[in-house]
Amino acid sequence: MKPNTIINHSNDNVAIALEDIPRGTIVRLPDGSAFEALADIPFSHKVLLADLAAGGDVIKYGEVISQTKTNLKRGEWVHAHNLRVEEE
Repeated sequence: MKPNTIINHSNDNVAIALEDIPRGTIVRLPDGSAFEALADIPFSHKVLLADLAAGGDVIKYGEVISQTKTNLKRGEWVHAHNLRVEEE
């Protein structure tokens, strides 16, 4: 089956949804691996590729973009609601 995500860099621990991926459906990666979406993943949003403990680094484009607020599981939607935000 055709992938419904892309991975921008080999070090990334998130993939980007190429379409809306409803909770309970299969996230298909470019390498052919797959797993279940644990939340609705909107088009162009991030889905976690592996379990990550609270405070863990979220890596996109090979760079740390944030840390998680809580423990997250593979297949979860990664967005502002579960990421630490820098105070200004």
